[in-house]
Amino acid sequence: MQTLVVVTGPTGVGKTDTCIRLATHYGAPILNADSRQIYRGMEIGTAAPTLAQRQAAPHHFVGMLSVDSYYSASRYEEDVLHLLSHELSATPFVLLTGGSMMYIDAVCDGIDDIPTIDDDTRALLKEKLAREGLDHLCDELRLLDPAYYQIVDRKNTRRVVHALEICYMTGRPYSQYRTRQPKARPFRVVKVGLTREREELYDRINRRVDAMIAAGLIEEARRLLPYRDCNALNTVGYKEMFMYLDGTYSLEEATERMKGNTRRYCRKQLTWLKRDARIRWFHPDDIDAIIHYIDTQTQSHETAEMDMA
Repeated sequence: MQTLVVVTGPTGVGKTDTCIRLATHYGAPILNADSRQIYRGMEIGTAAPTLAQRQAAPHHFVGMLSVDSYYSASRYEEDVLHLLSHELSATPFVLLTGGSMMYIDAVCDGIDDIPTIDDDTRALLKEKLAREGLDHLCDELRLLDPAYYQIVDRKNTRRVVHALEICYMTGRPYSQYRTRQPKARPFRVVKVGLTREREELYDRINRRVDAMIAAGLIEEARRLLPYRDCNALNTVGYKEMFMYLDGTYSLEEATERMKGNTRRYCRKQLTWLKRDARIRWFHPDDIDAIIHYIDTQTQSHETAEMDMA
């Protein structure tokens, strides 16, 4: 049975470099699980794998979509499962890495069978959001799906809009589709989390933002400015750079806000990931310990599978 090694952790911790080393050791391809690195033209602001890194190990799901394309965790689940069962079916080890927690959960455990939103419904809700604002849509969600309204982050535009899209399209509350039942998978899953001391991680984040600016993030954001309303660009880094290009922030203020917002996103990721007891945590430099853990877990799974046979 194939082993899917999930390498996750907060932004800036060093997942890409660690995965290159693991990919070299296991002869394994790398599946990107960063929901922004999937898009083309955002290489600097998303810290996408460099050409040299992509040449060191085969990468999938990097730069495959235009920024105005629609994509979702459910689509990602389908695409990864198809890849694992077809092109990569004979590959004993595959690495899945990134910090987009919903994408990782979708592959490992599956997500609910929620209908795909049609273009008309998506356009309708986009227009309502622009005309009426998020607060009005929250009020509407409270009426159509009070159960989900109680738990949703009402400042998260994407989640509020998506719930309403389901309500509009199906005539049923979005909460009725959220069963949260894990799905069986035809592969083993071994989860590795990478972590560093908080001050070390924050320093890496700050230095990476400075490096992005030096590498041309402003020019990249300027090229993407016509697409700023696309969901792909509703993310840390581009939002601050767009505000700089608008003249709302100075470059210094935009840079400091980008650093602060990235650190906050880092804390959010850690909070989410710490809930998963299946993740074994390591410092990225402890590569030998990581390999030993993966091997031990794989052997344990194999033994259990033989006992069940």
